[in-house]
Amino acid sequence: MTIRLPAALAAAALTLGLWAGAARAHEGHDHSDGPKAAPAVEAPRGASSTDALELVAVARDGRLTVFLDRADTNEPVADATIEAETPAGKAAAVAGPDGSYRLDAPWSAVPGDYDVLFTVTVGGKTDLFPVDLDVPVPPAPTPEPAPWHAGLAVAHDFGLHLRSADPMPFLVGGAGFVLGILATVLMRGRRSGAALALVVLAAGLVLAPAAFAHGDDDHEAPTPMAATGAQDLARRLPDGSVFVPKPTQRVLTLRTLVTASGVLARTTELPGRIIADPNGSGVVQSSVGGRLSPPESGLFPRLGTRVRKGEVLAFVTPPVQAVDVSDMRQRQGELDQQIAIVARRVERYRKLSPGGAVSQVQIDDADAELKGLVDRRTALDGVRSQPEALAAPVSGVIAEANAVAGQMASPGAMVFKIVDPSRLWVEALSFDALASTADATARLADGRRLELAYRGAGLADRAQAVPIQFAVRDAPPELRTGQFVTVLAATDTQQTGLALPRLGVVRGGNGQTLVYEHVAPERFAPREVQVEPLDAARVRVVSGLEPGRRIVTQGAELLNQIR
Repeated sequence: MTIRLPAALAAAALTLGLWAGAARAHEGHDHSDGPKAAPAVEAPRGASSTDALELVAVARDGRLTVFLDRADTNEPVADATIEAETPAGKAAAVAGPDGSYRLDAPWSAVPGDYDVLFTVTVGGKTDLFPVDLDVPVPPAPTPEPAPWHAGLAVAHDFGLHLRSADPMPFLVGGAGFVLGILATVLMRGRRSGAALALVVLAAGLVLAPAAFAHGDDDHEAPTPMAATGAQDLARRLPDGSVFVPKPTQRVLTLRTLVTASGVLARTTELPGRIIADPNGSGVVQSSVGGRLSPPESGLFPRLGTRVRKGEVLAFVTPPVQAVDVSDMRQRQGELDQQIAIVARRVERYRKLSPGGAVSQVQIDDADAELKGLVDRRTALDGVRSQPEALAAPVSGVIAEANAVAGQMASPGAMVFKIVDPSRLWVEALSFDALASTADATARLADGRRLELAYRGAGLADRAQAVPIQFAVRDAPPELRTGQFVTVLAATDTQQTGLALPRLGVVRGGNGQTLVYEHVAPERFAPREVQVEPLDAARVRVVSGLEPGRRIVTQGAELLNQIR
């Protein structure tokens, strides 16, 4: 069969036009749509509790994992003996390294509703914990659609794709189709030159957009994620509460407290700062002006160096002026002359004493006069050469040091300040009347707490405030004098309320004050409350909470971040 050139060119133009339209119509399609991961499903679990203990049993892979905690504090109980009455008979749980208990339960791998009775012995007391364990039927796999269903789905997707596709590819493809027909007509009319030109034009229109047919197409299809099995993941539930599995509670170290109403003293916040105990600190000063020099060791003590009482820290050599040197030399000459005269007199008296011409009293007086002149002469020499020793008045640590070799120290200028770090005070300014001799607490900038003991209050106002001094009990070594703190001191006003640790109060997403209530073994519900300071470690709940509720006091900040 003979194929004519005009027919072949026309067919080529028509084919390129249709191919370009299909290629362009495919533009913008995203191939990255893949199967989604199946949502995580919690393992079958059951819970039971008494007034003292709380038990949670989790079934996974044919085994039961039992978590036993104290009901009031949520602390794990690791020294219990647990036995279980299971559908397969009696079994004993073995303690695990993470504080949980495990026992084999192959029956838990079969779907069904099981009743398990746990017998728990702690500290010689035995409790029974009935647990209802519901093992659901695993979901059936999704069946493959029938071929005609698949055809309908493809047709439906193609219709949606045509409605959302760019019209330009269809216009280009249609233009190629029309040019192909026109080229065929020209070939039949034996106008090969015009037909060839139209074929070239059609090829240009077709190939230009086809080169960019997949410019925006995304063929990077991610690897489909395998559906996860039974998992225990902490998450926030639709009602705002938080589901936290027992293993996660152990990791976050969640602790609770049962609220109780009591009579509390109203407190007030006072600005304060760390000062040195007046009886445990000292200042090293020079009594005379002079030039500083290091002690015999050759080095001045550095900041933070511990020194002992009486230890020499520096020397001060007083300067001697030229006029003073002249007067001292004149005075030395006079003393040397008087010493020589008295010495000859004593020698003469001693020679005359055996004959009785000089009494012993005269000899003793002359000796005393000679000794006094020699002492005065020695002291005068010492003024010129002996420096003043600056010794530590108390034992402690060098808190301030202003000593430099060769520096001129003025009389009364502080050279060293010594502080005993174990004896520090806090001085606060109060604008309210406080309970006399009442102890207080202080809070540092990083949230740490200091226990304070009342020492006294001033009778004279300072900036219209009364200075109050407290001693820091068991002061940490990192405290520094001059450090600012917030003192929470008690007043004479008594009030009734609930006391909670400050760590249990967190901020919600819109700024409200929240605490988390332990409403179920593995569920925590936020409660909006209003609080006011009670001391450095506690707050008083004004409203929003009732007595007898289990409130999270440790790990609340981590619990608040679960989404």
